[in-house]
Amino acid sequence: MESIWLEYAWTLLILIGLEGILSADNALVLAVIAKHLPDDQKKRAINYGIIMAFVFRFAALFAISFIANVWQVQAIGAAYLIYLGVKHVIQGPEDHKEDAEGEAAGKGFWPTVAKIGLADLAFAIDSILAAVALAIVLPETGLGHFGGMDTGQFFIVVIAGIAGLVLIKFAAGWFVQLLDKRPGLETTAYLIVAWVGVKLAVITLSHDKVGILPHDFPHSTGWTIAFWVILLGIAIFGWILSGKTANKDKEVSREGSSS
Repeated sequence: MESIWLEYAWTLLILIGLEGILSADNALVLAVIAKHLPDDQKKRAINYGIIMAFVFRFAALFAISFIANVWQVQAIGAAYLIYLGVKHVIQGPEDHKEDAEGEAAGKGFWPTVAKIGLADLAFAIDSILAAVALAIVLPETGLGHFGGMDTGQFFIVVIAGIAGLVLIKFAAGWFVQLLDKRPGLETTAYLIVAWVGVKLAVITLSHDKVGILPHDFPHSTGWTIAFWVILLGIAIFGWILSGKTANKDKEVSREGSSS
């Protein structure tokens, strides 16, 4: 019995780290989507986004069996994240500027909140599927079943999810400030969004009722390593390149002020 609890404790630590990374991505996306709004509306939109993240993730916890079995839900989440990421990456700076000006001048607040909500929902689906994939292989505790899985496994997922939500709460405001200093991180954020969408698409394609990829492929060592290496690569190169962009913007600003 002691070995079971040690296994649970180790898995919980891994899950908290995993949920922390996914929550950091979620928080960065909240900051990016709300970036064009005036400061007071930006803060409100992000607060709404945090509330929706809480609601969607807890709702997803109690719909684990539904999310895991209905591939269409996974496909919609994957398609939205890929669309959101690719759309913003392929747009030029002028397109971003026009979009931001149009949203800020018109009915920008509630459409922005709705967009944040859709992103939160897609991230919630990915987060819960990732957590369940790790927790479901743990030995059963004999404490009964809840939410379609062993009670011990379920509470491991709940605790990790709460830890991730706490990070969203504190990280979102920090990312808003960081984006002001490093605006180039916006592109990095959307690349990460698209890549998480690809991960959800892989899960969808390996679903038993789709069968395009082998059922165990999303949890294979090769794919897991490849996903995290590429995600880390996007984050590192994005950080480096955003620093160069920030320095270039400062030089342009100095030249403009001196002239």
